[in-house]
Amino acid sequence: MKNILPHIYVENCKEELEYYKQIFGGEIKNTQTGDGMEMFKGHEGKYIHAELHINENCVIYFADAFRPLIKGDNVWTTLDMSSEDEINSIYEKLSKDGEIHMELQDTFWNSRFAVVKDKNGFTWELNYSKQV
Repeated sequence: MKNILPHIYVENCKEELEYYKQIFGGEIKNTQTGDGMEMFKGHEGKYIHAELHINENCVIYFADAFRPLIKGDNVWTTLDMSSEDEINSIYEKLSKDGEIHMELQDTFWNSRFAVVKDKNGFTWELNYSKQV
């Protein structure tokens, strides 16, 4: 595994990114909206992904919440995997007793990706970036 990254879901992500940048410093990078994507219709201008790079080792992922927020459910953990075998293995183990929110699949950002809530209620985003 390469990294473990917090993924924070907020309302008004663009504003909240600036707020956290003022607190932690760093640079906002890789902002992506769902504009033009059918699955995000009605949420134009909202961030589906953004990153706050505090330094080379500390990154926090952010996104707009596309559902009502429940305290304690708005921070997910992203596991950035080292190999396709690793993501397949961890996906299989977590989903055995968990709840699949997004099947393991290829994505438009050139990764294999899945979202699974484990048996203890923790939500894990599994990501493996394919080599280009």
